[in-house]
Amino acid sequence: MKKTLSIIALSVIGFGFVSCKKENKEVTGTETAATDSTAASMPATTGDSAAVAPVSGETTAAPASNQPLTTVALSESNFDFGKIKKGDKVEHVYEITNTGTNPLIISEVKPGCGCTAPDFTKDPIMPGKKGKITLHFDSTNFDGNVNKFADVFANVEKAPIRINFTANIQP
Repeated sequence: MKKTLSIIALSVIGFGFVSCKKENKEVTGTETAATDSTAASMPATTGDSAAVAPVSGETTAAPASNQPLTTVALSESNFDFGKIKKGDKVEHVYEITNTGTNPLIISEVKPGCGCTAPDFTKDPIMPGKKGKITLHFDSTNFDGNVNKFADVFANVEKAPIRINFTANIQP
């Protein structure tokens, strides 16, 4: 009986080590594949977002834009809601300006967690024109200081563009 339990325990521990190693290899493989597979349609800058492992895994899931690249300017990339009451639902609009010569196409906005929901300009944003990215935040499940983000995928050289917000949630 002890021998059987020992074998089962060792198997579980061994499986844990193997699955962790396999997971790391998959992320690395995905990262490499993302760089290789998007080289023709997007610049190979997905390594910039590889600092946060979940984002690099999700980067390949984001739609790749086949559009010519352009440049953008954000009115701000960080916003502070300040003190808000627990349970409040707040939102902030980030203004994005197409500073390039090709139409800007935002293909997706991926929030870092389920407490944040995005809305964004879906039509192409012509050179010199502005679009909007709105992040809606539900503070119901949080206390104290929070830092949240969303990644904006578009036909720009250094995609994704990360936008952030903070809030101090009061009881």
